[in-house]
Amino acid sequence: MDLVIRNATLADGRREIDIGIAGERIVAVEAGLSAQGVREIDAGGDLVSPPFVDAHFHMDATLSYGLPRVNESGTLLEGIALWGELKPQLAQEALIERALQYCDWAVARGLLAIRTHVDICDDRLLAVEALLEVKRRIAPYIDLQLVAFPQDGLLRSPGAFDNLKRAIAMGVDVVGGIPHFERTMAQGAESVRLLCEFAAGQGLRVDMHCDETDDPLSRHIETLAYETWRLGLQGRVAGSHLTSMHSMDNYYVSKLLPLMKESGVAAIANPLINITLQGRHDSYPKRRGMTRVPELLAAGIDVAFGHDCVMDPWYGLGSGDMLEVAHMGLHVAQMTGQAAMRQCFLAVTETPARILGLEGYGIAPGCHADLVLLGASSPAEAIRLRATRRAVVRRGTVVAEAAPNVSALRLAGRPETVDFRIGR
Repeated sequence: MDLVIRNATLADGRREIDIGIAGERIVAVEAGLSAQGVREIDAGGDLVSPPFVDAHFHMDATLSYGLPRVNESGTLLEGIALWGELKPQLAQEALIERALQYCDWAVARGLLAIRTHVDICDDRLLAVEALLEVKRRIAPYIDLQLVAFPQDGLLRSPGAFDNLKRAIAMGVDVVGGIPHFERTMAQGAESVRLLCEFAAGQGLRVDMHCDETDDPLSRHIETLAYETWRLGLQGRVAGSHLTSMHSMDNYYVSKLLPLMKESGVAAIANPLINITLQGRHDSYPKRRGMTRVPELLAAGIDVAFGHDCVMDPWYGLGSGDMLEVAHMGLHVAQMTGQAAMRQCFLAVTETPARILGLEGYGIAPGCHADLVLLGASSPAEAIRLRATRRAVVRRGTVVAEAAPNVSALRLAGRPETVDFRIGR
């Protein structure tokens, strides 16, 4: 073995566990592991988790806040318009530089897998070329999955479908869509059919921006679930956002959830952005804006949380911290029970890894040696504290480290002081 992490707590509740790593793989997960002459990290009872996974992001726009101007209204539609203004001014090297800076933030926070949508409505496919280059450069550190995203509408934007096919041929991994942004409901449904048929023919996964609106009659998730079932795409399709579901009547949702479950469509909510952009036309009472996460989970549907945006035309905040995303999701969905908080932790780790189809993810012999040591004793505490990433391990190599957060008194050696974490 090359590295042993000792006295770890795992997300499933197991304690005093040692994790043995040889090369790029985990070879042992057990108590009292015998190993000599290798580097050891003492977790001290803290939580060791598989890395964080962001199921929904826009890396082509990240860190572009203020270019060419600020989104003064803070609305989704102004953000889309602003991105349209910025696209002709994009320079490939600047886009690569911003994306790499964000990836550096991500690694430091233990975010080692990202699914990012990339706009293909620019005929130059400049952003596609840039993110393919980023994917190549960061492969030793981050699993980057690209979605061909027709931001301006598949049917609404001339040449979008041809551009999407070109992007896939260049190496983009997933088929995307935005049916609610087409000119009519009928065209939206048609775009879902066309994209799912193309994905099925190519053997690809699908991830569509779906019903990102407060309109309860925006029901493209129904069409997406049906096409998934019709084409045998079960387990390979995700509907992102699904914010119209928070405005739908309960009877319709009672029909929709079993359809989604039967078709194997996953849901990806984006708590930070959904709560910010939705409900903008409401006075009071004002809708929360996030999809029905507890109800989806209760129906047996996979639900992941995505960051969506960081310092871009839609959102001027963010840092790449998936614990911040889980923290917001927990509050908005009112998931404050112990089991529910653990589900929120899973929504930024194991569940998105399953949706992305990541191979070798987890903490078990044979899995990739990708781990995060958190300054917390449980998933709920990690979310509460947005815990320090004491160590981040990628393929058996420590790629980021940070000292534990303790008070100045503790550092000074005062025996009566305790760790700042309540109850430790």
